[in-house]
Amino acid sequence: MDLYNENERFISILSDYGFKVTFGNETDTRFLRRSLQALIQSPVAIKTVEFIESEIPGLTRDSRSGVYDVACVDERGNQFIVEMQLSQYPDFIQRMKFYSFYRLNTLVRKGKYKFEGLPKIYCIGILAVNIFSHIADYHNVAVLKNEKGELIDDQTTFITVELAKFKKRLSRVQTDLDKLIYTMKTIHKATKPKQFPQFWNEEWLEAAIKELDTRAMTPEKRMAYEMTLSANALAVENENKKIEEAKSEVKTEAVAKALNRGKLTVEEIAEDNGVSIDFVLQVQQGLSARK
Repeated sequence: MDLYNENERFISILSDYGFKVTFGNETDTRFLRRSLQALIQSPVAIKTVEFIESEIPGLTRDSRSGVYDVACVDERGNQFIVEMQLSQYPDFIQRMKFYSFYRLNTLVRKGKYKFEGLPKIYCIGILAVNIFSHIADYHNVAVLKNEKGELIDDQTTFITVELAKFKKRLSRVQTDLDKLIYTMKTIHKATKPKQFPQFWNEEWLEAAIKELDTRAMTPEKRMAYEMTLSANALAVENENKKIEEAKSEVKTEAVAKALNRGKLTVEEIAEDNGVSIDFVLQVQQGLSARK
């Protein structure tokens, strides 16, 4: 999925920039508030949201830290954590638990370790790929229940959206949740007004789409967008470099073991490990220098 394409009119909501100017827009929260209401399936409108600290510091020198994509609280004190995940992440649920439990611990400490009257915590994960192969639904809400399915506690609620499972045609898109997911999956593919569904004129979606329209960008927003592109390109380059270095280390170790066994020629070792003869000779020189 190409999230950044200079030939497209709209920037993908799934991109770093797109997510920041829609879900993370502190100046205009209409899209965020309506999206949260849809994601938690609440009939009650969220009137206001206040963004809160999104960084989790390491509690000890060796403990984990982290940063939420979005963290906010509504007028009733409900806490929201929103995470976007584009790539495969088998332990994503564990990360959501880590984030939500940290928020719970923070709330308990603020209440001087009292548990009554705690606000609700909604930990929301939006995933581009599937993590629940055994579940068909694209939207799942999980709370603590017993083996009979009876509710034990819903103070902390985990919500996941697997975008890849959403395959509804436009004619079947009715709810705010479906409108949100449809927009997230298609906005960067739309170029002409005739491709725009009618519900994109709704205030909350129109506000977000305006932020994603490259034709309506101010010079300041254009610069911010281009800086994000540059940062992402550098991050990808560094990640690819790390991957290549890791591959090289593995091959170096394999070649070194083969040389130490002394049963194969340099040419055979190079062929078996998919490297050049020069690579094998360099490893051989390194081994000789250590002796």
